Amino acid sequence: MMNNVGEKINEIRKIKGLGIEDLAERAGLSIEQIEHIENDEILPSLSPLIKIARVLGVRLGTFLDDEDRIGPVVSRKEDHTKSISFSNDNTSARKEMEFFSLAGNKSGRHMEPFLINLSASESKEFISSSHEGEEFLYVLSGSVSVSYGKESFVLYQGDSIYYDSIVKHHVSSENNEQAILLAVVYAPF
Repeated sequence: MMNNVGEKINEIRKIKGLGIEDLAERAGLSIEQIEHIENDEILPSLSPLIKIARVLGVRLGTFLDDEDRIGPVVSRKEDHTKSISFSNDNTSARKEMEFFSLAGNKSGRHMEPFLINLSASESKEFISSSHEGEEFLYVLSGSVSVSYGKESFVLYQGDSIYYDSIVKHHVSSENNEQAILLAVVYAPF
């Protein structure tokens, strides 16, 4: 199931009194890309979402939240049925990554924890992304390939990687097998 990210972006943009053209220009994105996002036709990679969040003056999690809680938030396994899939400008990209927010109801958070189901992908063609902030990935099961700048790493169950996400990067399943990751994304705004 997809979250209504586009609807939230549209609502916040209108509250802030910004036109689509203004948001696109300030975020460095195309008008068409903003329209596709707001119409929930695509859910972009984290990079455009972070740019949009910065322009709108909200944290990234605002687009993913259902409600805000001030105190601790418990995420139960049975609640991991609502997922989000991110893609780049290419709408077929990143269909293999399914994100489950682990703190969607926590207000004022500075980190975005996710459980990621990384499906097997026949294609080895990918589009790297980059954005401000940092990412931490921990492999819970399976194995993954991480392309980071000019380097490549293969991580197995129990391995982790922590990197500056301003460097172009991409994560994919290794050996065409499903993997499950714990990911924590920090994106300053």
